[in-house]
Amino acid sequence: MNGLEFAHPERVHLLWPAALVAAFLAWRELGRASALRVHLSAVMQRRLVVAPRRGRRLLRAGLAFAALGLGIMALMQPQARGELEMAAGGRASADIMVVLDVSRSMLASDAPPNRLARAKAEIGALADRLDGHRVGLIGFAGRAAVLCPLTPDYAFFRLVLAGIDTRSAARGGSRIGDGLRRAGEAFGNDRRARIVLLVTDGEDQESQPLEAAVALAQSGVRVVAIGFGSEQGGQIAVTDPDTGARQVVTDGPGGPPVVSKLDGELLRQIALTTKGAYIPAGTAALDLESILAEHVNPIVLSSATASVRPVPVERYPWFALGALALLIAVAFLGGAPNRLVRPEERP
Repeated sequence: MNGLEFAHPERVHLLWPAALVAAFLAWRELGRASALRVHLSAVMQRRLVVAPRRGRRLLRAGLAFAALGLGIMALMQPQARGELEMAAGGRASADIMVVLDVSRSMLASDAPPNRLARAKAEIGALADRLDGHRVGLIGFAGRAAVLCPLTPDYAFFRLVLAGIDTRSAARGGSRIGDGLRRAGEAFGNDRRARIVLLVTDGEDQESQPLEAAVALAQSGVRVVAIGFGSEQGGQIAVTDPDTGARQVVTDGPGGPPVVSKLDGELLRQIALTTKGAYIPAGTAALDLESILAEHVNPIVLSSATASVRPVPVERYPWFALGALALLIAVAFLGGAPNRLVRPEERP
């Protein structure tokens, strides 16, 4: 059996009860012969008893035991070394952490009704198209906070996303670097494909986002940056919590309105640093299918490792056929005695 291996070698111990059964049957056979000798003489046994001779009985017992042995070997599932095949090392899935800008600049109206509302709607629609990926959510302004840890529960993710506003980060400002660093911490040590979906207008307040991008790249995280807003900019309108009236943010009392512009160059550098992608959404709706097909799926597939493994060739059918053939032989040998009583031998 050179090159033959067994998938379940532990089943060889079934030979022990098989040997006990064979020994019991042999004892019964010998006991029957002894009983005949006690009650009948040798002459009467030859005249009255029609039975196979001892050699045939021993042959039948040997064949039956061999059939049982081959059946047990078939249960051990013998296999021969087969050809090699390419197999994926794991399921092609990813951890996608959405890092969403919730600063007041995201209330600019150049992407109606405003950048933040448009971003939330697009992220929610993107989550509807994810399948098999875990998704999480980080909101950042003057600080970054994990609002939804990585989860395969898209309904919970959308529920958290719906409740986000400019108060979710609890501090004013716009620090993209803090959001990226918080995302790197939230991924943990899982080695599956990891993607940061950075959704912002690109405005940053000296948080060293490029340094954070370098750290993400060193740990194998890719950043897909989506820039909302126009390069011409838009005014920021906030709602007064007391009166409900909308007010335009100005540069000091009586000053000119604050205009927030998209900083696409910073987002492009962050994406290039991590070998990700930059998508200038501007003020239009996102092409979600293209984002998944051109940017997310290639990253996931490139992180799925492939391996070569042998495919065993099953040999147990031959052992099962051998056992069946031996059982047929046993039945054939027991079908007729090798000696019949001749008429002249009858009393």
